[in-house]
Amino acid sequence: MATDAGHAMAPWRYEGSARQAQARLEAVVRAMPRATIVHSEAGYFAAEFRSLLFRFVDDVAFSFDEGASVIHFRSGSRTGYSDFGVNRKRMEQIAAAFTAQRA
Repeated sequence: MATDAGHAMAPWRYEGSARQAQARLEAVVRAMPRATIVHSEAGYFAAEFRSLLFRFVDDVAFSFDEGASVIHFRSGSRTGYSDFGVNRKRMEQIAAAFTAQRA
């Protein structure tokens, strides 16, 4: 959901209903190390990821746009200015795992 080129990533497309996509994506997130889903409702969920060494928290939110069949997301660290690309890499891994589930 970022607007600057350095942080922006395109929303993810999904097939089927938003409810099915959300269930698949929540399963992907739950399977990731040090991930906790902290809020879930129809069309939206939020998760926390903790770093292994210092236990820093990254907040991630997913919003499902059923009309466009896309998932919007935001990932950000609670503290600090740089995470050396960890959040982007994680989001790319989540996208790959989500896409692999439908194949």
